[in-house]
Amino acid sequence: MINMFPSLKKGIGKTASLTSPRPRWGERIIEKLILFNGILAIAVLLGVFFILLRQGIPALIETPFYSFLFGTHWYPVSDPPTFGILPFFVATMWVTVISTVLAVPIGVGAAIFLAEVAPRKVADAVKPVVELLSGFPSVVMGFIGLVLLSPWVQNTLGLSSGLCGVTAGIMLAMMSLPIIVSVSEDALRAVPDEFRQAAYGLGSTRWEVIWHVCVPSALSGISAAIMLGIGRAIGETMTVLMVAGGALALPGLPTDPMMPMTAAIASGIGNAVQGGPQYHALFAIGLILFILTLFVNLIAARILDRQRRKFAAG
Repeated sequence: MINMFPSLKKGIGKTASLTSPRPRWGERIIEKLILFNGILAIAVLLGVFFILLRQGIPALIETPFYSFLFGTHWYPVSDPPTFGILPFFVATMWVTVISTVLAVPIGVGAAIFLAEVAPRKVADAVKPVVELLSGFPSVVMGFIGLVLLSPWVQNTLGLSSGLCGVTAGIMLAMMSLPIIVSVSEDALRAVPDEFRQAAYGLGSTRWEVIWHVCVPSALSGISAAIMLGIGRAIGETMTVLMVAGGALALPGLPTDPMMPMTAAIASGIGNAVQGGPQYHALFAIGLILFILTLFVNLIAARILDRQRRKFAAG
């Protein structure tokens, strides 16, 4: 049979060749890199956990877990050595709570101001200054706390020493603020402007829009910022080592000198014999810190899930 429409057939074949899928090597390479980075992050995390587990379990075998966690005496050179980390654990809780109470309202409030209230030029000028604080070395922050903040706390509260949990908590709050402000502001700016315009169209005021529209919409990002700030407070070492006081006694008040868990590891690892009881006990403290951080993240994920369901139902 004679082909009556040769040009039409040629056009159809050309169109089919144009619409046929072609291998996009750039996208495939990017996908593989993303997958590799994700697997690498998980592998590093598991590697750290297994190192802590391997080195810390011997201490928990030699010292019962209950005595290790709730013991109030830390005598690594006694015979036999005694390891009780309750003073370190309570000190960590004190400085973390103080820093969180100070940093969260100030940081989230500053982020709301920069994202929703301040003129764009002011926000663009202030944000780099805030982020610059996160680049300060922890030893510099500890030196500032030692020289400037510690005498002020001592004179203001009438203490015998300004090296205490309050000083450490204030310094940790200052170190957590840049993270909370930066991440929270980015989350607030990511809220679609259509949400704000719709709320204004219904007669809402600026503060009603911020409180009932912007903050709930950015809640996941704000919560992530708070968790990063808490993680910074829990894991900070040099600053608390310099300004917390370094006392081994169980702190009853935030104004008492104390030694958080990170400071105990930093101050004791240099004197610990590799493979000895104190060496394994310090790794056990690191293992408990790891589990504590994981527990905080799980709680945050649970809260976020409840908030998503709440606003989805509303």
